[in-house]
Amino acid sequence: MIVHKGETVFRQGDNGPLFRLKSGLLKIVRVHEDGHMIVVNLIVAGEVIPHHSLVSEQPYHGTAIALMTSELEMIPSREWYDDLAAHPEKALEIALLLQSRLRLMQQRIDQLTRTSPAEKLRKLQEWLASFAGPIPISELLTQDEIGQFIGLRRETVNRLLRSGGSK
Repeated sequence: MIVHKGETVFRQGDNGPLFRLKSGLLKIVRVHEDGHMIVVNLIVAGEVIPHHSLVSEQPYHGTAIALMTSELEMIPSREWYDDLAAHPEKALEIALLLQSRLRLMQQRIDQLTRTSPAEKLRKLQEWLASFAGPIPISELLTQDEIGQFIGLRRETVNRLLRSGGSK
């Protein structure tokens, strides 16, 4: 299945299949009761999502949106869970998937603990480039989303991007 930039893969609160991202990049956004939307995760090629449903079926915790043209493999829930029950050794595959995700989260924590705002932005740009290639960060995420992801105000992100201060 191919999705293009801005297209929704699944919506928060719905139930449905799992997905393996074969290529591209997705963002997971969480919408609060007041309508405020926040980016909570970025999904890279090779991941199976939603992470919280790898062992047991749960409603989608957020909404998945393509940041670029992406290819996904849809995995029917029943097929995934039946296969898991029939092949308990598949739990190792799931553990390895989650371990990989934890390593990505550790990289994100490293980005957030940088001392200067410019360094935080630079590290995020480097990290994204390793998955999205030369596409500028501003074509993937809004300034608000960048700020949410690295703990900066939109105005600071704007200033850094305009000044080239992230280099």
